[in-house]
Amino acid sequence: MKVLVVDDDVVSRMVLMHLIDGCGKFEIIEAEDGADAWQQLQGGLRPGIVFCDLRMPRMSGLELLQQVRAHGELAQVPFVLVSSATDKDTVQQATLAGATGYIVKPFQSDQVRAHLGAFLDQAANGYEHQAEEPSATLARLGIGADRLLVYLAGFQNQLTAAGTELDALLARGEQDEARVRLERLHTGCTTLGLHGAAAALKPLMGGGASNEAVQAALTDVIRAVLHQSSLVRQG
Repeated sequence: MKVLVVDDDVVSRMVLMHLIDGCGKFEIIEAEDGADAWQQLQGGLRPGIVFCDLRMPRMSGLELLQQVRAHGELAQVPFVLVSSATDKDTVQQATLAGATGYIVKPFQSDQVRAHLGAFLDQAANGYEHQAEEPSATLARLGIGADRLLVYLAGFQNQLTAAGTELDALLARGEQDEARVRLERLHTGCTTLGLHGAAAALKPLMGGGASNEAVQAALTDVIRAVLHQSSLVRQG
């Protein structure tokens, strides 16, 4: 499976490539910016998934995403934007442009693994399949598909931040605060109809869970969010 990594910062590009390489056997192709990536794509490159920096000279990540989504042969390629920006407007802009996922710098291996697993790992544990039909979620919440995609992207961003926060809380032995954070995430899963993901978090809310178990569960929940987002886009 070919993975295209696009970033004008060579160090960030190398770090991301290293993390991808650690997730399995992939053919990793690199591009130094959006224009370089687009030239390769026009030349016939057909990656299984794209990881692309948001802000780059010549052609930004959003501009490349728009070109990809408008191209008949590339329109359905999973496209993950990478950025240090975590503000709501940026995440919403990426979601509405058709980004499949969003990773926040500095990179965490679990984030990368979740995105690769959501689209490439055929041995997924199935949590993503235990979810409410998107049409039912839209009707229950009384919103449109675009708004649901924004909610899912925002929740994904919250999950990414929670990984670091819970790691620190558990290292300090603050089990009660960790439980409160997990309960909040469980509520998010329930609200968005992610029943399997909610079930994955529930055993951890009683306290005493190891950091390894928490991080593994968060990875599964992110995978469920990504899968549900994909279903919403398919309509």
